[in-house]
Amino acid sequence: MKESKVHIKAKSLPEEPGVYQFFDKDNEILYIGKAKNLKKRVSSYFTKSHDTNKLKLLVKSIDKIERIIVDTEMDALLLENNLIKKYKPKYNVLLKDDKSYPWLCIKKEPFPRVFYTRKAIRDGSEYYGPYRNVKTVITLLEIIKEIYPLRTCNYKLTKENIDNKKFKLCLEYHLENCEGPCVGKVKVNDYEKNLKGIRDIIKGDFKASLKRLEDKMIDFSNSLEFEKAQKVKEKLESLKNYQSRSTIVSPKISDVDVFTITSDESYAYVNFIQVSYGSIVRSHTLEIRKKLNESDKQILQLSIVELRERFLSSSKEVYLPFRINLGEKIKVQVPKKGEKKSLIDLSLRNAKFYRIDKLKQIKIVDPEAHVNRIMEQAKVDLKLSEKPIHIECFDNSNLMGTNPVASCVVFKNGKPSKKDYRNYKIKNVKGPDDFASMEEVIYRRLKRLVNEKQSLPNLIIVDGGKGQLSSGLNILKKLNLDNEISIIGIAKKLEEIFKPGDKLPLYIDKKSETLKLIQQLRNEAHRFAINFHRDRRSKSALKSGIDDLKGVGPILKDKLLKKYKSFKRLKSASEEDLIALLGNSRGRSIFNQLKN
Repeated sequence: MKESKVHIKAKSLPEEPGVYQFFDKDNEILYIGKAKNLKKRVSSYFTKSHDTNKLKLLVKSIDKIERIIVDTEMDALLLENNLIKKYKPKYNVLLKDDKSYPWLCIKKEPFPRVFYTRKAIRDGSEYYGPYRNVKTVITLLEIIKEIYPLRTCNYKLTKENIDNKKFKLCLEYHLENCEGPCVGKVKVNDYEKNLKGIRDIIKGDFKASLKRLEDKMIDFSNSLEFEKAQKVKEKLESLKNYQSRSTIVSPKISDVDVFTITSDESYAYVNFIQVSYGSIVRSHTLEIRKKLNESDKQILQLSIVELRERFLSSSKEVYLPFRINLGEKIKVQVPKKGEKKSLIDLSLRNAKFYRIDKLKQIKIVDPEAHVNRIMEQAKVDLKLSEKPIHIECFDNSNLMGTNPVASCVVFKNGKPSKKDYRNYKIKNVKGPDDFASMEEVIYRRLKRLVNEKQSLPNLIIVDGGKGQLSSGLNILKKLNLDNEISIIGIAKKLEEIFKPGDKLPLYIDKKSETLKLIQQLRNEAHRFAINFHRDRRSKSALKSGIDDLKGVGPILKDKLLKKYKSFKRLKSASEEDLIALLGNSRGRSIFNQLKN
């Protein structure tokens, strides 16, 4: 059965936390959900049999899937809440009411109160949050009130009212929960110091507060007031586990558009995040086919205009990864750190994952197009004259010059061709000489291909730097193949690519598919060479050990080699096993020799 386009899209989603949105054929949002693993969650809609008609109808109606990547599952929950409240999809039952997540507020007033609220009003007050649940906020408020005495009344504590002695001390003062600012018992500067400590706690700087709580817990414990000590301990643990803020919402950032871009040889991907009243309300990625010599800066400038018009954005402030002129009416910022930079990073992640999604879909729907794209990209990145359809990679392995071997692994169309893998025993090199060994193995490999009139590789990769590369190039010149076959070297430490004639190494993006392909070849060649070297060492050790045993001829030697593989295993064999294999007399004799 042929997979639908939405099923293919679901399979290409990243295994990251985020929010997914289902659209129908009229581009109406059907459902918004969150997931710890987007790929698993969204794919489950198309792979499981559903119990309810409602779910069956939902899945049947899905025509398009969009997703927004975030950092954590909690961020996904908060973003899901914002989007459901904005769009009110018909299949979402939970979170559709007007209930919002709680904020912690430091009220803008004389001797400010600190309390929690579900509405962040633009009245000049400070709002922190939102928090995942009320319990977290209440615990935090209890901790704050335990450490810092604050007023809870809603009196207007103007200087005039206090001087006129309009208020009287209440029970909170006598319970030592308040210092009595209503009657002038605390100065504004002292109260502000308490607020600074509270802000530190809210923002996650707990050092002083933790010390104060720990001392209090010890005091209660020393005076045998264990119940009180336990309560302080619980608050201490809550404070330690408290997370100060979410990347999804920031009360300091409002009505801002965020744009980033990522691109490859053929396409550019521009992500747009819209922030309204401190919350992300939209994320959209635009795919653009690149024109000849068109820069990312030019593409981003045009895309910003297009996306702002499409989504009717009237924001006067824009965050970008680099500076672009958008006219006098729009303020452009290029954040370098803090919450603003976090939004840029988040937008760029979404753009990159969108590109990865597209590439995965191409791979699923049209594997040949996927391979062709990788080969084209490798040709550009490595500055080759043709696509590296046939690549061979060589590596050496020896231990202080003993049992030297080499390997050749072959990739065709970006995939291992294991039937063409070859192992080589180094015959003409004495001692640990990697350069000479590389020359020998490449010569033997290419000479045979030429003699047998087999197809030659487009690209040869040697595991090593300039030395190994020079060795390989010498052989190509010797065989008059230096104009037919390209060759590069890859150095392990910094993943530097060396090319003949270039004094400086070539650095390829660490996340590029070209470098990943080269690394895969290098690692496969290393694995293949190491395994062959270990086999030779084991057999060599076994043979030398057996040669010292009396009464063991060629036939018996082959029998022991076949059975035990290594001399270490032979030495650990029991007397019963050796008797069963060789007979009573010979088995006892060999067992005694091995034992001694």
